[in-house]
Amino acid sequence: MAAAAALEAWQAASRRRRRSAAMRPRRREAAAAARAPGAQPEVDGGVVLRRIQEAREDLLLSDFWSSALETVNRCLRKHLEQLKAPVGPLSEAIGSLHLDSSPGESDVAPGSVPEETPVTGSCRLKCVCYGVGNFATCVIARNQLAFLLLFLEKCQIPRSHCWVYDPLFSQLEIAVLSTLGVVVLSENEEGKRSVYGEPTVFYMLHCGTALYNNLLWRNWSIDALSKMVIVGNSFRGLEEKLLTRILQKHYPYVAKIAKGVEELAFPQTSQYTDVFNDTSVHWFPVQKLTQLSTDTWAFREEPDYQDCEDLEIIRNKTEDPSAPDLNPL
Repeated sequence: MAAAAALEAWQAASRRRRRSAAMRPRRREAAAAARAPGAQPEVDGGVVLRRIQEAREDLLLSDFWSSALETVNRCLRKHLEQLKAPVGPLSEAIGSLHLDSSPGESDVAPGSVPEETPVTGSCRLKCVCYGVGNFATCVIARNQLAFLLLFLEKCQIPRSHCWVYDPLFSQLEIAVLSTLGVVVLSENEEGKRSVYGEPTVFYMLHCGTALYNNLLWRNWSIDALSKMVIVGNSFRGLEEKLLTRILQKHYPYVAKIAKGVEELAFPQTSQYTDVFNDTSVHWFPVQKLTQLSTDTWAFREEPDYQDCEDLEIIRNKTEDPSAPDLNPL
């Protein structure tokens, strides 16, 4: 009952003007306490839902949200243009990403958030989220989840078209996500998920390089990659951090796609430095993909990380899912 009541409060809040910023410091203090060492998981799903809603409201009030949304908007427009998206709900949804000049008008209008009602017509935009972390106890993970939910709202992607997975989700967190309407995956895909010919946004912040490498391998074709958008670790940043030989040996698909991807970095603000640092929006222009060599596409070997040190990914059968790591994927 508490969870249901909190969900109603979430929905009602999306139709109200934002609350005064004077109440924010106390919320931030509570969130900081929640992520303190030794903090215990919440036993009340309603409390977790309310904290997610508070994180959402804080994001909406921030300068970061406006800039980040514009960054996503620019990439999605280019991505959909190359797909020649038909006129209809999908185009209208992306058009709604336009930022209002008046701060007070950027709240979601009543009835505009399709919480459980699928978008009809030609809209097939989907979303997959990996590695968001333990949002019940960690404020960073909670802010990342709040951003995801706002993104779904602004793009008019039904929550039932969003799949979420982290091997560290507690039963409480799974129940909260189900209440919110997203689909919690029951198995660890290790990032090896095909877009199945449909435009898909992958939201995977602070994930290990192996996860990106696996995702690229599974969709290693011009057709599939051109339908993907990745919101996650900067690929340029990965090139700078890793030695070329290490990148080519252990993460060959990340290395090979360097000349076939475009990325726009998220804005950096002091308020969300630890939440969205090193984050970019990536898309794959067909023009760039077609310029890659034939040998590039001929290489289709499934990744094998047996000799790889510092592997930041939890395998289905070889790792202990209870390992205490916030972003294990």
